[in-house]
This record gives sequence, structure tokens and C-alpha cells, in this order.
Amino acid sequence: MNEKPQWFLIETEQEYENAVARYEAIKHATTGADHKEKLLLVHLIQNYENSTWDLPEVDPVEMIKIRMVDFGYKAADLASVYGDKGTVSKVLNYKQPLSLAMIRKFSALLHLPAGELLREYQLVK
Repeated sequence: MNEKPQWFLIETEQEYENAVARYEAIKHATTGADHKEKLLLVHLIQNYENSTWDLPEVDPVEMIKIRMVDFGYKAADLASVYGDKGTVSKVLNYKQPLSLAMIRKFSALLHLPAGELLREYQLVK
């Protein structure tokens, strides 16, 4: 019998990774028990991220650049996840805003809360 895990407050990195993995498995659920579990996981994951991640007060693009350095990524690595090197370059140079698809993908890749990448910032004209 495949028993679903019971969720409690996330207190360790391993519990966080398990919660994120489970969320990824059920993120498209729109009804039923999986949907309710997904909503619970969103709150638990967000609570853990907010309580453990000490993020600098910088704009979303600068935050992405900092995490790129942390992980040793180049713009090409972000482009391989997003799929368009030109768009990634424009975003990193403040010529184009982050799209929702980019926010979702970069949040997962760089282990950043998506909410932090939603903040407004100035573009270069």
C-alpha cells in the first residue's frame, strides 16, 4: 500500500527537499486530496523558506546574479533551463522584465522564493 506522508512544520533541509519533491509531483492537481495537500505544502515550504533564508535587500535580477555566483552558473546555464539565451541576456542586463515562466524556473534552479523574484525593479532604457 502506497501511504501518503503526513506533513508537519518543516524543520530540516531534508524535510524541505521531501516537501518540494512531493509538491513537484502533485503541483498540477486541481481537486481532491492531492490539491489540498498541494495547498498545505505551499504554506509549509514558504514558511520554511521565510524562516531560514536570509536574503539580501536587492532587486530580483541582482538576487539572481548573486545566486548564479553561489552555484557557479553562467547565463548559458539559465538559458538551458529557460530555453532562450537572448531573453535571459536581456533580463540580466535590465533590458526586459522577468516573465512568470522565468520566475518559476529560476526560483527552482537557484533555490529562491518565487515571491522575491516578483518584486518590481527598474529597467534600463
